[in-house]
Amino acid sequence: MSTRYWCESAWVDGAVARGVLLSADDAGTLTAVETGIDTAPSDAEAVHGFVLPGGVNAHSHAFHRMLRGRTHGDGGTFWTWREVMYSVAAKLDPQSYETVARAVFAEMLAGGYTSVGEFHYIHHDQDGTPYGTDRPHRDGADPVAEAHDHTERPRGDADAGAGPRAHAMERALARAAASAGIRIRLLDTCYLTGAIDAELSVEQARFGDGTIDGYMDRHSALAESFAQEFPVNAPGESFVHVGAAIHSIRAVPAANLPRFTELTGPVHVHLSEQPAENEACQAAYGATPTEVLARSGAVDDRLSAVHATHLSDEDIALLGGSRSTIVMCPCTEADLADGIGPARELADAGAVISLGSDQHVVLDALRETQGLEAGERLRSGQRGRFSPAELITALTEGGAHSLELPVGSLEVGKACDFVALRTDSMRTMGSLDEQIILTATSADVHLTVSGGRVRVRDGVHTDLGDISGLYAQAFAALEMEG
Repeated sequence: MSTRYWCESAWVDGAVARGVLLSADDAGTLTAVETGIDTAPSDAEAVHGFVLPGGVNAHSHAFHRMLRGRTHGDGGTFWTWREVMYSVAAKLDPQSYETVARAVFAEMLAGGYTSVGEFHYIHHDQDGTPYGTDRPHRDGADPVAEAHDHTERPRGDADAGAGPRAHAMERALARAAASAGIRIRLLDTCYLTGAIDAELSVEQARFGDGTIDGYMDRHSALAESFAQEFPVNAPGESFVHVGAAIHSIRAVPAANLPRFTELTGPVHVHLSEQPAENEACQAAYGATPTEVLARSGAVDDRLSAVHATHLSDEDIALLGGSRSTIVMCPCTEADLADGIGPARELADAGAVISLGSDQHVVLDALRETQGLEAGERLRSGQRGRFSPAELITALTEGGAHSLELPVGSLEVGKACDFVALRTDSMRTMGSLDEQIILTATSADVHLTVSGGRVRVRDGVHTDLGDISGLYAQAFAALEMEG
């Protein structure tokens, strides 16, 4: 069996090609990519407009979408925004999280993404107790206070992640991604301290695993469990993967960072998003966050540094020289007044540039891509800091490299993931070939395909229906006014 799509024009081998015929097997893997086919064969769906490989969203916090349009009334700062975020995190349980994530992932698909790196740190129950644990609270103990008690105690199978409800929040995300049809790298995040040398706060209790050994044990159990539940038999079928993340230098002590060199696969980290983070790191370690990571051996080509906004020249050289990936999140960085990171300098130094939507100010792959170039123009006073081809590469191949997924280009052996943009809308009419990357928005995404299957057509999810209706369910699940 084969699924075939004839594309009026498409981005193939780093250039615009006309009359592109894509063939995929029943596993959703591309088996043929032919160009110069003048008309659509009778057994192929004709896709008009301009086709791009599916966008890769290399940095997402799914539940942050629930804050969109709700934190701007009194200005505030990154840190006051974070307090609102904690209040939403406290409401989530596995059932409501799946409902929220399903809506968010559906909107991602409609916005031009077919893969996502979910930077996930809400691991445990509201009181900090691991899911799958039948252990009762100690007599007379306050459950939240107990969650902050890091006294070493024997870890049985339940604490290590066994039991029917183990990894309940992670499974909720995997189910949501599978139901929406988006490819996910679940970046299992280590979060041990509330700040450098500070205990987790009450709001952060459910994020932590007590010790680095606690994280490593749970992470290993999660990876083993998901490898069995979601085996990867072919690129097109590879919808659920596990990776690792260091939340930040403030959340993982420097002495623990070398442990991440023991892991295989991608490792992500929030890096130098705020000046206050750099100042605290300098005070504690006498070094920048990048330098602290480099001393641990964690700066290599598996590392993705998210934001990387406030860097020294030495930081740029370290990240570029190691071929690390930089995940820029332009719309979030603007929304939170983080600043504009040195993307061009990082790319010139050798780093791979990719894109993420972070807190989902918008879920629009085109606007994020345009934001990368817009930020560079604003900080440099120059146009064309990134060419249209480089912008497409950041959205597609850069993200694929960051998440180590078999996507990012339309070529045989990769997953059949793509999005189609209208070339005749009031926004895109007259755009010359790949320059549409600078004019289109999510409103121009008229078809999204992942694993060879149509997931979203004209803004409506083919399985889940109206996406705004999914959000109505999500806000109701959290008892928030939608």
